Amino acid sequence: MAYPDDLLSSGEHVVIHKHPHWKMLIFPVFWLVVVVVLGIYLAGLVASLSWAPVALIVLAVVALVLVVWLTVAPVLRWRTTHFILTSDRVMYREGVFKRTGLDIPLGRVNSVRFEHSLLDRMLGCGTLVIESASDEPLEFDDIPSVEKVHTMLYREVNDNPSDDFQPRGV
Repeated sequence: MAYPDDLLSSGEHVVIHKHPHWKMLIFPVFWLVVVVVLGIYLAGLVASLSWAPVALIVLAVVALVLVVWLTVAPVLRWRTTHFILTSDRVMYREGVFKRTGLDIPLGRVNSVRFEHSLLDRMLGCGTLVIESASDEPLEFDDIPSVEKVHTMLYREVNDNPSDDFQPRGV
């Protein structure tokens, strides 16, 4: 899914657009399976009781609340989190109801590095650390193909034609 072009300035184009790595969805899917299996098991236990209709309704409501809280909310959070590298800036957007955004102009980026553990290396993700003119380095966790993103960001910062040194009078 491409980032909306109307949010970009003129002449700016998207180089990379990523959501967080799919490993963030492991626990929400796990909890979905647990809630469904446990709900089916408990529904089977209460089915023979005299007050089964009420118990099944209560069970369904509790299961629905758990699925929304433990599965739907994290999936929506994952889906609405964007890491975007454009020809002019690095953008990070997150949030469903309360949106938060961060833009770093490429001219302000001092250094870029990445970190990933053994598990992250096996899954193909990691943490991208961008040092800019701000006080502290900014860390972006669970970036898929973090080495590729690191390389592309480094290229965009260093290959930016407006930043090239051009001596006068030569």
